[in-house]
Amino acid sequence: MVRLGQNFLADPNLLDAIVRESAVGAGDVVLEIGAGEGALSARLAERAGHLHAVEIDRRLEPALAPLAGSGNVTVHWGDALKLDLAALRPTPNAVVSNFPYSVATPLILRTVEELPAMGSWTVMVQREIADRLRAAPGSRTYGAPSVLVQLATEVRLLRSVDPAVFRPRPRVGSALIGLRRTGPAATPELRELVRRAFAHRRKSLARSLEHADPGSLEAAQAALRGLGLPADARAERLSPEDFRHLSAKLS
Repeated sequence: MVRLGQNFLADPNLLDAIVRESAVGAGDVVLEIGAGEGALSARLAERAGHLHAVEIDRRLEPALAPLAGSGNVTVHWGDALKLDLAALRPTPNAVVSNFPYSVATPLILRTVEELPAMGSWTVMVQREIADRLRAAPGSRTYGAPSVLVQLATEVRLLRSVDPAVFRPRPRVGSALIGLRRTGPAATPELRELVRRAFAHRRKSLARSLEHADPGSLEAAQAALRGLGLPADARAERLSPEDFRHLSAKLS
C-alpha cells in the first residue's frame, strides 16, 4: 500500500468523526478517492444517497467486494487522476476521502476545476498540504495551489491528526480539512496566469510572466499599477482576488 501512497485509517472514532464533519446525508452523492479497505466507505454508504468509491489497487478487491454489491455504492477501479470524474452518475456533490498523500493536491485541484456541482470537501491530507492550501498572501507556503483553491472555496482546518492512527504509520503529520464551494473555479486563462506568476518566486511577478511570454513586461507592470500594486510586486503579495482582477486587465 505504501507503494501507492496510501496509509489506511485504523481509528474507528476518527472515521466516525470524518463522516460527522462531512455532514453528508441521504440527499448527497459522495465521491471517495482512495477507498482502500473500505472502512470509511462503509460508513459513508450508511449515510449518503450514493457513494462513488475510487480505488487504484486491485489487490483490495476482496475487501471492497461487499460494498460493490450494495445498492447505493459504485466502485470504480483506476487512477482518479485519469478517470472521467465528470461522467459519474449520479453526479457527486461532496468529496469525503483519506487521500493518497502523493496526489492530494492535484486531486483537490482537479475536483475543484472539473466538477462544478461539487459543493464540499472533507479530506485527510498531509499537514504540509493543509497549511499550503490555507496559506495567506505573503506567507512562505502561499503559492499557486493556495490561490487556485481559495478562488473557488473556503478552506478550514478541521483537526490535526496523529500519525499513530494510520496503518502503516506515515512519517509526516496529517490534517483533516474542509473546503466549501464559494464560487466557480478559475478559468483556464486565470489558472495559467497564476502558475506562470509563481514559476520564478525570486523574481517579480511581471518578470516571471515575461519568461513565458517575452515582451509582456510593460503590460504586466501597468496592470499591477492599475490595481494599486507596485510594478515590481512578487506573486506571493497578491490575494486570490488580486489575481482575478489582474487576469481581467491583462485579457
